[in-house]
Amino acid sequence: MPWNRTRSKRKKRRILRRLADLPPRSVILVQDEIDLLLFPPLQASWSPRGQPHRVVLSGQNAKRVLFGTINIRTGRRLLLARERQRAVDFCAFLELIHSHYRAWHVVLLLDEDSSHTAKISPALAQTYGIQLEWLPKRSPHLNPMDHLWRDATHVAMANRQHQSIDALVTHTLACLHSLMPRETLRKAGLLSPDSWLRDIL
Repeated sequence: MPWNRTRSKRKKRRILRRLADLPPRSVILVQDEIDLLLFPPLQASWSPRGQPHRVVLSGQNAKRVLFGTINIRTGRRLLLARERQRAVDFCAFLELIHSHYRAWHVVLLLDEDSSHTAKISPALAQTYGIQLEWLPKRSPHLNPMDHLWRDATHVAMANRQHQSIDALVTHTLACLHSLMPRETLRKAGLLSPDSWLRDIL
């Protein structure tokens, strides 16, 4: 365990050094995905004393994958819902990023999920001039998108089942798009004095 923590610290330092030396007109994005399931996650909620809280389910389940990024300086989000999390789906998200930041040098902080590391994904990123920076393994706490997903889970998905998976996707996207930029940065932990990215904000 200490050896893994040491490797993680070294990798963070290397990433921060590269981020500090970026050329002008660079943008730093953090990327992650979340599974949206029609079965709702069960969280704490109010109910009459002595009575369990009821969650009505249809008995049906479905899944979508929501890809997302945050601009760590502006709080701008890009979101894309897909049926699966494969390399082709991640490449579709890279295309979305490229279309929004065409005139910028883009740095994307992300984990080493197989959809990200598959041969076509880094190749397409290189074609678009997107610099991929791999976060330390098994370190979701270093990814601000993971914190934003957790908040969305509590607000958009918990304790009730939507009529359809498309309704759930629409509601989740609406919740995330409704956030003001500074609120996004706060919920993602980027405004915390303990954020490991604070020195480059």
